[in-house]
Amino acid sequence: MDVKLLSTTEEIKIYSDPYRLRILHVFRRFGKPATVKEIADELGELPAKVHYHVKKLEKIGLLSLVNTKEINGIVAKYYAVFSGEIEIGQKHIENAEIQEVVKGEQVQHLNELFDRHKNNFIKRTSEDASSVQLFNRTLYMTEAEAKILQQELIRLCEPYFSKKKDKEKEKEKEKVSYDLFASFVRNPHY
Repeated sequence: MDVKLLSTTEEIKIYSDPYRLRILHVFRRFGKPATVKEIADELGELPAKVHYHVKKLEKIGLLSLVNTKEINGIVAKYYAVFSGEIEIGQKHIENAEIQEVVKGEQVQHLNELFDRHKNNFIKRTSEDASSVQLFNRTLYMTEAEAKILQQELIRLCEPYFSKKKDKEKEKEKEKVSYDLFASFVRNPHY
């Protein structure tokens, strides 16, 4: 699996922006290359606003232009979302001040993800408690086993990352989306 390492302050700030995270989420939901217009329509936003943020994400390699097609004299540009893992890497930065900035961006990014999932969890619990589950477990393993488990979890979830729009359309109508928020952190007290 490809890994995109974000190690500069600029890359991490671009990625951590909550609006850009929403854009990436919509691209992933599409499950195929899409135009800025398609994403803007899905978000209920103006294409110009989305285009600005798409260009930022393209600059750091999280979106890439994969196709163009002329439609009624207008060139439609199709972008694909990076399908690998995104790693925010402090360990590759030697400057202590920049490490602190990166840490702050990581905290902001984690807060955004946590708050979005927390609010969705609370909302769904009050609407339909059977549609939510909360897991909290301590796992004991070696570093090598932890790496394998992370890769296996990603592989296990891959078939569900996008809503496919192919010959199984009737089955797809039955599908609903589920949010999965996982934290995988080594416990320093063990």
